[in-house]
Amino acid sequence: MSMEHSSAPSMDFADSLKLVLDALEAAGVEYMIGGAVAAWAWGEARTTRDFDVVIDVPIAKMERLSQELEKRDMLVPADIIYNLWAETRADLPVNAIHLHTGYKAELFLLRPGDDLRRAAFSRRRLVNLGPPLGEVYVHSPEDLILYKLLYFSISEQPKHTRDIASIILAQGDDLDVEYIECWAFKKSILPLWRKVYHETLKKLERSADP
Repeated sequence: MSMEHSSAPSMDFADSLKLVLDALEAAGVEYMIGGAVAAWAWGEARTTRDFDVVIDVPIAKMERLSQELEKRDMLVPADIIYNLWAETRADLPVNAIHLHTGYKAELFLLRPGDDLRRAAFSRRRLVNLGPPLGEVYVHSPEDLILYKLLYFSISEQPKHTRDIASIILAQGDDLDVEYIECWAFKKSILPLWRKVYHETLKKLERSADP
């Protein structure tokens, strides 16, 4: 290990998130946190090293974003950001990896024609996640559920359905089920949503039985 790495100050996961958000703010780029970190706001918090952020970065701000990330020891060339923004065959994120700790943020780009992500971005919520993050923008609970359904339909990782269940239980009647059903139908995941939703409600009923 180099002297530069060994002498670098220690940093925990939340501090690394703050660095990314500070870079976005300095570059004037709007964002929305997703994944397990967003689930901290709406369901049951769980340990994670995944940091997913949706960003709306105009072409004119890509160079500035690259510079602000570099100031915080994350090397992401502007041409990489542009190439991934222009890629339409797959939803590939920009990987911002901190040089000294290895913490990684996946920056998902808001692209033209992505109706679900655009709708989700318009419904983002400002919540307080406490120090060091403070007030940040996150997915709404409904949109977070939709994306976790999509990810589960691809990967079948149980962490996604566990997060969905915790959000359903925590949000209760405040959850906009009609909105979820509308988008789940459009994305061909309506049967999966109904299965997870009804199984969660059944577990709740069983736990309430004397």
